[in-house]
Amino acid sequence: MSTTDQEPGLYAAREPVFPKKVYGKFRNLKWFLMAFTLGIYYLTPLIRWDRGPSLPDQAVLLDLANRRFFFFMIEIWPHEFYFIAGLLIMAGLGLFLFTSALGRVWCGYACPQTVWTDLFILVERWIEGDRNARVRLHNQKKWDLRKVRLRLIKYTSWIVIGAATGGAWVFYFTDAPTLMVDLIHGTAHPVAYTTIAVMTATTVFFGAIAREQICIYACPWPRIQAAMMDEDTLTVGYREWRGEPRGKGKRTNDTELGDCIDCMACVNVCPVGIDIRDGQQLECITCALCIDACDDIMTKVGKPRGLIDYMAQSDEVNERAGKPPRNVWKHILRPRTIMYTTLWSLVGVGLVVALFIRSDIDLTVAPVRNPTFVTLSDGTIRNTYEVRLRNKHGDDRPFRISVKGDSSLRVQLEGTPYETVTVAADEMQLQRVYVLAPKGSVPAESPATEFRFWVEDVSNGDRVYKDTVFNGRGK
Repeated sequence: MSTTDQEPGLYAAREPVFPKKVYGKFRNLKWFLMAFTLGIYYLTPLIRWDRGPSLPDQAVLLDLANRRFFFFMIEIWPHEFYFIAGLLIMAGLGLFLFTSALGRVWCGYACPQTVWTDLFILVERWIEGDRNARVRLHNQKKWDLRKVRLRLIKYTSWIVIGAATGGAWVFYFTDAPTLMVDLIHGTAHPVAYTTIAVMTATTVFFGAIAREQICIYACPWPRIQAAMMDEDTLTVGYREWRGEPRGKGKRTNDTELGDCIDCMACVNVCPVGIDIRDGQQLECITCALCIDACDDIMTKVGKPRGLIDYMAQSDEVNERAGKPPRNVWKHILRPRTIMYTTLWSLVGVGLVVALFIRSDIDLTVAPVRNPTFVTLSDGTIRNTYEVRLRNKHGDDRPFRISVKGDSSLRVQLEGTPYETVTVAADEMQLQRVYVLAPKGSVPAESPATEFRFWVEDVSNGDRVYKDTVFNGRGK
């Protein structure tokens, strides 16, 4: 088979994208959000928060060893995972809300992939120059001393950024200053070094090498976003009715040219390498850099700005007719976005209420089923329970255990003659508890008697309870 007869391949080799530097309000907004989000990520583990002598003083800490999550004054225990689930639901609803109102605004401004890619491109631009210089260097076949030097500096800088990213990640799981010293001295746990190595490699690959390929091929959101958008969604678009036919002259075959002068500025600044003038595309992350580039060109050639802008498809008919578009807030405040906002708010309010009404002490009760009950030599019936007591305070607390429901029932704690047990600060303690019923106090016809366990914090009077049953049949 000749070369001309071969079928085309199913995979097209990647064409490297070298975005051109651009100035404007959207670029400035992206710079601000990049600095803000990276500052939060890198600096948060270093923030201190005094919780008392028995608790860690790191403001944000995922303490996996003790199965605890600390966030400033909030402490989340394993059985309170519903708070984390609620936050994830709020994050999902928030993503739906912003997408339905403003398109892929999350992807364009705050997605970690976008933020780190922006950072890597910024470093690349500092070292190798702007778009034209980087294109020339890429196309240069000969690896002379200058190209080797620039590439070596760039790759080293990328690895440093990746290592800082991995280092900051592990700081969230243990005391950051202590781990930092251990890492420097080579005494940290091997898991820490392994995690940093993996995070370094993935950060450099995703943000510096793969870049837009992650957004186009690996991320599922471009394929889901269409369900969140409609004709009233504001998203970046090209006013084709104003820009076409494009060209640099004044007339072509007696036809007045549109405002687009075909300067390719919008294409040259695009981080995913698309032409927004071709219409809405899956690859577009709505970063709005093409708006800044086009507005700058329109100003220079003396034409109105906004040839590329945030717009809604429903305004096309009015704009083609020379009428002004609808007010922006009419696009944003519509049934879909109001529904998402309402759901988001309800989940948020529910989490806040649950956070403030939760008790600083907690218990769970598990009856021991083997055997269900024991009849002692004097006829007393005994049930055994495993009671887990949680002390969420920062100091040791004495807890008194009692029962209510049947006046004949009494409590006996294993390991102590008293009804009070001291639980260490911010700890959970398993206490075996015996509940006894004297001979003749349990009805013969009732195999199970309902009662309630009460736990009282002796120091301040706080009380919690748990209902359970007493098993046994009288004679």
